[in-house]
Amino acid sequence: MLEDVRAGMADAGIDALVLRPSPDFRYLRARSVGLAEAGYLVMALDGPPTTAGDPAQAAALVPPAARRVAVDPQMHAAELFALRLDAELVLASAVLAPLRLRKRADEVAAMRHAAAVADAVLLAARELAWFGATELAMARRLRAMLAETGCEGTPSVLVAAGEHSADARHLPCERVINPGDALLVSVGGRWNGYCAEVARVFAVAEPPEDFDAMYSVVLAAQRAAVDLVRPGVACAEAATVAGEVIYGSGYGDYAAAGAGRGIGLSPVEGPWLAAGERFEAGMTVCLEPAVYLPGLFGARVADVVVCGEEGPEPLSTGSRALHVLDR
Repeated sequence: MLEDVRAGMADAGIDALVLRPSPDFRYLRARSVGLAEAGYLVMALDGPPTTAGDPAQAAALVPPAARRVAVDPQMHAAELFALRLDAELVLASAVLAPLRLRKRADEVAAMRHAAAVADAVLLAARELAWFGATELAMARRLRAMLAETGCEGTPSVLVAAGEHSADARHLPCERVINPGDALLVSVGGRWNGYCAEVARVFAVAEPPEDFDAMYSVVLAAQRAAVDLVRPGVACAEAATVAGEVIYGSGYGDYAAAGAGRGIGLSPVEGPWLAAGERFEAGMTVCLEPAVYLPGLFGARVADVVVCGEEGPEPLSTGSRALHVLDR
């Protein structure tokens, strides 16, 4: 696998890579042997990757003749100045982002496990006592449940009740969950470095008026988008068809911008559904169409889907049907 990285470096005229702890760091480290989990990773065109404890040590590992060095996109300004490299600096994503687009079997397996854990937590969440609890308290409970599964981290946990479910940027707060609320619950976990997110919608005691109809539109939009995750199909088509379903239902003015994003070592990465890329086998996306009615309620359903050789392969298997919580 390192041969692919070196080939990309050579094609881009890059003499060395310098990475800080980041998704790119984890990607390259997983393809090497005996590298530390922290510090800085340096890879030249010849020789194996090595690690250093600080930017100065990393700079000493860069070949003196290097004239073009690719640095981590998450590198801080202080780290860049500390490198003191007499070379042109470019972004390492030019080499690594294309390689990270197509997941190998072991990468997909890690994401499948993360999705299964999220499914299990959301299933167990149905038995929790939601009435009278706060969004924040329930979000903390879900994080603890994820931690108990052995997940390495929880990139995202969302609980949004009632009118808050219509706010795409909402963060859990002290709002009390009451009967009659729509409840948007999203759980994101990480396994062996790889992320997955699953979002489901519950109703507390009974769905709000007209909620069922809106929710069925969101489900139909996601099904249409999932069906287009096939080799050769333009990635943007998945977002387009989800939007067409929502607009055709009359909720177009309330559709969320976009219908998903790429996911992998980072919760947000390529492929980009608004770009000119086409799906290839091994690409992974989180499809998450949503409708938000300000001041009333919203609905978002999120699942990770792998582009397989023969078509879409959803990684989460939990029910997407609207579940009514009885306590």
